[in-house]
Amino acid sequence: MAWNEPGGNSNNQDPWGGRRGGGGDKKGPPDLDEAFRKLQDSLNGMFGGGKKRGGDRNIGRGGGLGLLGIGLAVLAAIWLYSAVYVVDEQEQAVVLRFGKYYDTVGPGLNIYFPPIDRKYMENVTRERAYTKQGQMLTEDENIVEVPLTVQYKISNLQDFVLNVDQPEVSLQHATDSALRHVVGSTSMDQVLTEGREQMAVDIRERLQRFLDTYRTGITVTQVNVQSAAAPREVQEAFDDVIRAREDEQRARNQAESYANGVVPEARGQAQRIIEDANGYRDEVVSRAKGEADRFVKLVTEYRKAPEVTRQRLYLETMQQVYSNSSKVMVATKDGQNNLLYLPLDKMVEGSRNNAAPVSSGVSASANDAAARSQSELQSQQQPPRTRESR
Repeated sequence: MAWNEPGGNSNNQDPWGGRRGGGGDKKGPPDLDEAFRKLQDSLNGMFGGGKKRGGDRNIGRGGGLGLLGIGLAVLAAIWLYSAVYVVDEQEQAVVLRFGKYYDTVGPGLNIYFPPIDRKYMENVTRERAYTKQGQMLTEDENIVEVPLTVQYKISNLQDFVLNVDQPEVSLQHATDSALRHVVGSTSMDQVLTEGREQMAVDIRERLQRFLDTYRTGITVTQVNVQSAAAPREVQEAFDDVIRAREDEQRARNQAESYANGVVPEARGQAQRIIEDANGYRDEVVSRAKGEADRFVKLVTEYRKAPEVTRQRLYLETMQQVYSNSSKVMVATKDGQNNLLYLPLDKMVEGSRNNAAPVSSGVSASANDAAARSQSELQSQQQPPRTRESR
């Protein structure tokens, strides 16, 4: 019967075995040792602990062994969970056994044995980036701010893990050194304008040499030198210098354009003068050679017929003289002092003017006048021939 049923002894007994009322023995709260003992018995029953055959000592020993087994099982599960690991396709892992390099593990499911083993797993295909910016001193002692970005990846995980304590910090220091060396060997104009591409190539080569010397296991894939600028404190003065250089370049381009227009023309004129001089020289030399050959031939003919040759030379000389003269003075045959003047130039000019076809009548009269002048000229030229015959 429950302790609190009607008609029972609920007034004289509590749920922990004590009695209530003034006539019974008074007891305190429940015993905690007994409660823990009951809990221990329950756990022993659940996990295979012994029954009460050997007393309380045997019961405590069996419960301790059960808890120890549970703890070992939990520790084994935790160890197995931490010992088994998966390496992705883009990763590699370096395993150290007793602090010494043991193996480099590729992609797949792997296991190691902590705490005697340690592993370092890194992505060896992903490109990483590092940005650097600072004030540098150029070759011509100007200060510029040069920002650049270095792209790199891990090429040798063993060297990356074991050779250098902090390889990425070493990369930053090597980048700073390479950048200062290249900028310090370059003029400011090259740093600010078209020299940036070559600077990036030089920085990458020098930086890779540093990293290979340190055996960091890092490969630099690309170095990008961004737009450099002067410090903000001197930006205005720097802009003035840039504008002055632009004006200088513009004036230089204008001068070169003018020179490109004048110099070829002067060279053409000089070449023409040279060609004219060469032509004149060739003409004079050829004429002299011709005259010499003519004289040699003339001497040969003169030796054969002196009188005929002399007469011929006289006639040719007079023909040449009259052809170059526009005025002729003709003496009379009887030796008197009367001289006849023939204005050949006026006569030729008049004959040309009269020869213009104005009309049929005019042309006919002009032809008659020309015929008369021609006959008069022939008649007037007879006395010189007579004197020449004498």
